[in-house]
Amino acid sequence: MAVGDYAFLIPLLPALAFVLTFFLGKKLPNGGAIIPIIAIATSFVISLLITLGLLRNPEQVINQSVSWFAMLNLGILVDPLAAVMLTMVTFVSLLIHIYSTGYMSHDRAQYRYFAETALFTASMLSLIISDNILQLFISWELVGLCSYLLIGFWYQKPAAASAAKKAFLTTRIGDVMFLAGIVVLFADLFRLYNGAIPDGVFILKFDQIFAQIPQLTAMSTPVLGFQVNHLTLITLLFFGGAVGKSGQFPLHVWLPDAMEGPTTVSALIHAATMVTAGVYLVARTFPMFIAAPDSLMAVAYLGAFTAIFAATMGIVMNDLKRVLAYSTISQLGYMMLGLGVGAAIGAEAVGISMFHLINHAFFKALLFLCAGSVIHAVGTHDMRQLGGVAKVMPITAATMIIAALALAGIGIPGTSIGFSGFISKDAIIEAAYLFGENGGGWFPYVLSIAAALLTSIYIFRLIFMTFFGKPRTAYGGHEAHASMTIPLSILAVLALVFGALTVERFNGFVSETFVNNFVHMDIHALAELGGYHLAAHAGEEPLLILWMPVIVGVAGLLIAYLVYGMRVVNMDKLVSRNNPVYKLLYNRYYQNAILTNFLSIKVVYEGLAFAGRAVDRGFDWTVDWIGNISLDTGDALRHFQTGVVQNYAMIVITGVSLLVILIAVVREVL
Repeated sequence: MAVGDYAFLIPLLPALAFVLTFFLGKKLPNGGAIIPIIAIATSFVISLLITLGLLRNPEQVINQSVSWFAMLNLGILVDPLAAVMLTMVTFVSLLIHIYSTGYMSHDRAQYRYFAETALFTASMLSLIISDNILQLFISWELVGLCSYLLIGFWYQKPAAASAAKKAFLTTRIGDVMFLAGIVVLFADLFRLYNGAIPDGVFILKFDQIFAQIPQLTAMSTPVLGFQVNHLTLITLLFFGGAVGKSGQFPLHVWLPDAMEGPTTVSALIHAATMVTAGVYLVARTFPMFIAAPDSLMAVAYLGAFTAIFAATMGIVMNDLKRVLAYSTISQLGYMMLGLGVGAAIGAEAVGISMFHLINHAFFKALLFLCAGSVIHAVGTHDMRQLGGVAKVMPITAATMIIAALALAGIGIPGTSIGFSGFISKDAIIEAAYLFGENGGGWFPYVLSIAAALLTSIYIFRLIFMTFFGKPRTAYGGHEAHASMTIPLSILAVLALVFGALTVERFNGFVSETFVNNFVHMDIHALAELGGYHLAAHAGEEPLLILWMPVIVGVAGLLIAYLVYGMRVVNMDKLVSRNNPVYKLLYNRYYQNAILTNFLSIKVVYEGLAFAGRAVDRGFDWTVDWIGNISLDTGDALRHFQTGVVQNYAMIVITGVSLLVILIAVVREVL
């Protein structure tokens, strides 16, 4: 049998590991961690072998499908897009599980932790491998459930329980939009088939959906005097789901609070699972987005705004993990921007966005795991209490500096020399320049450059405050165990060289996702349906444009060094609650006050409470009115109950006489 025949095992093995670990882990060493580690390692090997096979022949995708019921199916799709995601998720998850054996060694609920992380990984792998939108949505919901369980893993802490509920409820807003998009899509496809679905046709499979794109584009409905294109509506609803899962503005508010879970969970959520699901959804349905008028514009603009918006908050956070959380939101904005500029560069957008997603997974997992090592060793994640940690944790410091350089995008433009983040992020920024030059507007490009500057400032602020200078408290500290430093070293090597080694092949390989034996899409024709005009001169950007991301990255490093390393600027006057700008950023633009305290509590909660009281009082009044009517009627009728037989006889005779007279009158009239 070919290795592709075992593709179904990729999500199945971690799912089985969840069951075994949950029931047997309590009796095994390290909470039964060996079970998910072996399962995920096997899934990684299968994923890697399938990816290598597709690299040799990208057209021969794996598609296995069985009928579920009626016109729906369960199926597996492994094409270039899915293959690189499967390989990344299994690899990063495997390293995080190995690291967790040391990090979680003193936790009494290890078995529950490893069971839940195994299910989390299985859910994400199931999402990636789905060949239809409904199956993807079911896995999408399982990913949300697992994130709720893991963010609230230490549920005894009120902050953790609150953060878990906040994540679950916030992402549900996006999930409702995603589900609404599926419902609209199903209704439109059902109408196109006139309700008669041929045998063997599963209308929610991606190949069937893509085949109907021209017909879907032609469908529109008047709403408030405007013609709403159905495909635009569907894709924007899908994007709404991605906004929730991938932390785009304004549904990003759950992501920083998700830091209440174990740091390893943060690494899993922010690097390999959960937040990448939204980016993957837009990439998977890219043919729909590029054929839908205005949809890619919305993706590009919101992605660029999210990148700069989150970066502004990252520069004032003092919590190690919160700085990295806002960094994740910002980088997810870059990934969405990379997909949005497909309005100018076509299917290449999928390649550059996914390339940054993969590189980001390596250096962001490394950043979180390094932060976890620091927290595990010194007992605090407040950077103001640290300083000089590099002296006691040299391996952690060295690997985290590599990750910081990758995040800041340091390299030499025009070459493949540079850290992984440089190779992938710069491609997105250059595509944003083409987007502006091609008539899409300069707003995304300008914001992407500004976000690159702030990214460099906040990550090197973290480095200088944490690892250099003199210790600001007697925190002690020691280097992490080998079970933790070995995964750090592996991720550091990937953050250092993966981008340079794979850039020439990666983008082309992933961009071939929509030209194979499963689907064969003419992206240029679809772009014309969407009203987009693809650029014909990509790769001819001015020299300054090529150097600009590196210039601002180095500038950010120098600013952070002068301010937090050399301390040439007295930050006491700037870092003050009397400074309105600092106060605004530190309070995160008062999002919690606006979204949680005002909208959630005042508008939604109290609004529903008021409506509930009004309805309750209405029911009370109705019930009281019916009761009073019944009592009054009973009182009136009681006077006829005299108990005298003669009275009853007289009433019966009178009634019968009136009935006879009435019948006679009616017969005369008729």
